[in-house]
Amino acid sequence: MIRIICLTEVGLQLARRLQHLLSDTDAKSEVCFKPTPFIDSVQTYFKQQDTLVFICATGIVMRTLAPVIKDKYTDPAVLVLDEQGQFVIPLLSGHEGGANEFARQVSNLLENQLVITTANRYLNPIYVVGMGCERHCPEAVLQGLLDECLTTAGLTINDISAITSIDIKSDEVGLIALSQNLHKPYVTFDAETLGAMEERLSTKSDYIFKTVGVYGVAESAALYQAQQLTKNGSELLLNKQKNKQATCAIARSYSLS
Repeated sequence: MIRIICLTEVGLQLARRLQHLLSDTDAKSEVCFKPTPFIDSVQTYFKQQDTLVFICATGIVMRTLAPVIKDKYTDPAVLVLDEQGQFVIPLLSGHEGGANEFARQVSNLLENQLVITTANRYLNPIYVVGMGCERHCPEAVLQGLLDECLTTAGLTINDISAITSIDIKSDEVGLIALSQNLHKPYVTFDAETLGAMEERLSTKSDYIFKTVGVYGVAESAALYQAQQLTKNGSELLLNKQKNKQATCAIARSYSLS
């Protein structure tokens, strides 16, 4: 859930405008006008991993969130907008939490100035989708899961460089059809290659390991292909998500050039 938090009538007008624009992207958002009690409400949103967009002074945000901030790997994305909507700043979890990318989306929607204070190399990321599935999983099931993951990550299919999996899925009809219809390369890797990603997985499945020889197909494949494309390290933007028949993860990397 995206919470748009505002404290003034001017801010409320901007919040409602942003909510309307976000609705066109199918993103779920809620305007929180002067939530009461303010500190408890905002800290609760933060703890439940809601993406927060504040329309107020940065100082208010930092004083309110300071007691609950943990680290960039677990904190949700936090953005700050001025009341006139001229600037958007990704304040917390710019890289790992996706605040930079969401701020870019907000900037495009509002046609305002994006202010990113993190290193320049984060401005041109490469994104790769990794997927695993049961044999003969329908393309529609795969497409549905992918759409959910892209929305969660604040991305569109145009941001994705490739769809990947393990080599035993090289003939998986649903994955092949999905990639072809989306006009994306479909790339697979053997278990030994994907095994090199083991220590970077968010979770490890003994069942999957016994079945295909790696502890996680979707995350491993996405991580490996991302670093192959840039010749640089890669990281998980979206940990493995799953439905009853498939799994999906999104990795990103940054070019050194």
